[in-house]
Amino acid sequence: MTNDVDTLATARYATSDDMLKEHPDLAPWRPPVGITPRLSDAELVTLATMQAILGHTSEAKWLRHARAHLRHLFPYLPQQPGYNQRLGKAAGLMRSINRILATTSVWSDDVWVVDSTPVECGRSRETVKPSDLAGWAEYGYCASHSRLFWGLRLRLHLVCTLQGLPIAFALTGAKADERETLLDLLAAECELLRERPRQTLIGDKNYFGRGFERELSEHGVQLLRPARKGERERPGAALFKPLRQVIESINETFKGQLDLERHRGHTPGGVIARVMQRIRALTAAIWHNDATGQTVLRSLIAYDH
Repeated sequence: MTNDVDTLATARYATSDDMLKEHPDLAPWRPPVGITPRLSDAELVTLATMQAILGHTSEAKWLRHARAHLRHLFPYLPQQPGYNQRLGKAAGLMRSINRILATTSVWSDDVWVVDSTPVECGRSRETVKPSDLAGWAEYGYCASHSRLFWGLRLRLHLVCTLQGLPIAFALTGAKADERETLLDLLAAECELLRERPRQTLIGDKNYFGRGFERELSEHGVQLLRPARKGERERPGAALFKPLRQVIESINETFKGQLDLERHRGHTPGGVIARVMQRIRALTAAIWHNDATGQTVLRSLIAYDH
């Protein structure tokens, strides 16, 4: 097995197809009587993954590219409306397959990093007023980039400070409290910590509070974070500066290479599906790099052409 884009697509399709045969309940619901889609669910999630990896933010341009260059991988390709409709309904499928795929790679690392990054959904007032995202997306401030934005925050909980394998995520309004979101996420996915009694979680200064840390401790999680102003030095202080750069590097992979902020989603379902595309793309690259024995698991260089 080699780490090129065609091999990755073939491996992703074969793995997804096997998973759907073993777990047919993962597929989106369809009436028992009807027309069977010519593009299978395994082909759909593979096509969506390749779109994110190859950097196509426009579905129309992506399908034109696929018809010209990927016919050997996808004999049938739908029109743009059909692709958009199926993609919007495939978020749950992509999440389920992504979780199964992630557990076969570097899943068992006992160190996680937690951070949040804005997912912008619009800038002009005229864009905001008629949007179907109004009421979910909202105005917020990104201190890292010193800018206001209208959109969401993507909560990234990543296994391994170096590999960046996505473990869990949540999409919330821009003003949501990061600590509450993290606790809700751990409560909703309690199986993540069931077999990890001594998980270490590294976060920034926003993840503070005695009650918050006590709840994490009850989950079996040890929190490491920099000291806030007025606090005494905390354990692991020497690690935070280099780890901060690693966290920012992971965010940049999503934004710079996987075009997270150019998702073009206009509805909650569309945004979720397109964010899942990016998460699935990074997971697939890490999984494939791990399987092919690459040194840097988060590298997308072999697949971005």
